[in-house]
Amino acid sequence: MRPLTKIAAAPAILLLVVFFSVLYFVPLHGRNLWQPDETRYAEISREMARSGDWVVPRLLGIRYFEKPVAGYWINSISQIALGENNFSVRFGSALCTGLNAVLVYFLGMLLWRERETACIAALIYLSMLLVGGIGTYSVLDPMLTLWMSAALLCSHFSLRASTRRTKARAYVLLGLACGMGFLTKGFVALVIPAAASVPIFVLQRRVKELFCYGPLSVLSAVALCAPWSIAIALREPDYWHYFFWVEHVQRFAGEHAQHRAPFWFYLPYVFAGSIPWLGFLPGSIRWSLRESRTRPDMVFLLSWLFMPLLFFSLAKGKLPTYILPCMAPLALLLARYGQDSARGGRRLPVLCNGGINAGIGIAGLFALAVLTLDLLPIPPFFGRQEWFKPVLGAVSLLFWCAAAFLSLLRRSGFWLWAAACPLLAALFIASFLPDVLIAGKQPQPFIHRNKEILRDSRFILSNNVGMAAALAWELKRDDLLMLHDAGELAYGLGYQDSRERLLRKEEVKEWLTQARRQGDVAMFLRVSREHVEPPPYVPSPDYLDRTDRYILLLYKQRAIDP
Repeated sequence: MRPLTKIAAAPAILLLVVFFSVLYFVPLHGRNLWQPDETRYAEISREMARSGDWVVPRLLGIRYFEKPVAGYWINSISQIALGENNFSVRFGSALCTGLNAVLVYFLGMLLWRERETACIAALIYLSMLLVGGIGTYSVLDPMLTLWMSAALLCSHFSLRASTRRTKARAYVLLGLACGMGFLTKGFVALVIPAAASVPIFVLQRRVKELFCYGPLSVLSAVALCAPWSIAIALREPDYWHYFFWVEHVQRFAGEHAQHRAPFWFYLPYVFAGSIPWLGFLPGSIRWSLRESRTRPDMVFLLSWLFMPLLFFSLAKGKLPTYILPCMAPLALLLARYGQDSARGGRRLPVLCNGGINAGIGIAGLFALAVLTLDLLPIPPFFGRQEWFKPVLGAVSLLFWCAAAFLSLLRRSGFWLWAAACPLLAALFIASFLPDVLIAGKQPQPFIHRNKEILRDSRFILSNNVGMAAALAWELKRDDLLMLHDAGELAYGLGYQDSRERLLRKEEVKEWLTQARRQGDVAMFLRVSREHVEPPPYVPSPDYLDRTDRYILLLYKQRAIDP
């Protein structure tokens, strides 16, 4: 691997494309889907593509109003083009992450007119742990991040525009990007660009410009969103009340907000998420704050980084995926600081970063040895049939260490070898994670084991929405029933035409007697490790299969009561 700073433009971009393809596309199909997120988004998009209803999102055929539709559109198109498989489920996230890296590259070119630094920024962005982890996982945040980066890029274009026509065009494109963000994840797509851009306009005393040209952004966003927004309101009049009040106000600010966490919740994720570039993080922030006194480009990037981070930190509901839009400006800051350090001969940041990465690799090898040799007073981490998993883990960590040590060499551009640290880990992670960690989160293997039984069952019930979505995805049917726990489908099950899809535990025995006259009944249940027996409210089955987190109960057809 030649140093990137010594490679011409075309080979450097080709190297980035290969790096992205290996890191993001190759692992997509090899991992089972995680529940609840991946199984949910897979099944909603499958039902949308199969039904041809591109307006109303549904999960298990039940109204699902937690998000708008653009993310489902992307996933549905992926499934139509690539087939209904694990690869297509994650393809939209990976593709949007790659396109966001392209925007990072173009913004780096716009800010500094240096192809090397722009390429390095894209490389850093793609190799960040937080970006890679979310970018190969089927959620809507990579898609939202793409539109938010596009919006901030348009905002910067507007600041640099020298003519009214160019400025107006930038504001129109800004509105379109915000509109796509809104159609992907809602009102937060309007808050992030505003939080990042408004302080810059205030500092540059260009507030009047916002009032003059801002309506163009509003009009273009409204024009883009109006067709679907009106269509969903006509089809489902209660959609906007639920989506705005429950999914925004209550989730972000309500006393009963989901995923409540303290104000500092995101700080560890910013630090861990910036690996393998953590050694440059403190210096880059300190340097950019100092430079911001005289450099507008630093003000722009710092505002893009800190203002959305502050907004999400103030919200009561928090998830690690929310701060993904903050990683693009951070990658640009790290690239600028790292490049300047390398050019200026400052070895301390390079040594610090390489040392941290080497320490992570060595610590990982030590922890793996302790867990493999059962040196702790805990149940075995790897089963006997999993002997190959610690081997793959060790190979991945040794490669991590090798890349870390290469990044320490005193040669131009070798500090960029840090990007290779997570490469093998990303490729092998599906193969070396122990069953004890994934058994309760990946139901596909257990479903495959019993697929024939499930396929022949007239009725299928589940007590967990994520597992029900996994069943629907694997069996290509959406008529499953929820047993006792409605979960995130509670609102949709409240509609008159969906109430029969929820079965209370006190109704099970009587319902089961009637249902068995029509065909076999399967119950696919998620249980705790402490209580692996079937719940007391279900009768003894004709067939039972179990793992430490799943139980399958089969009740064969019985036309006449015994």
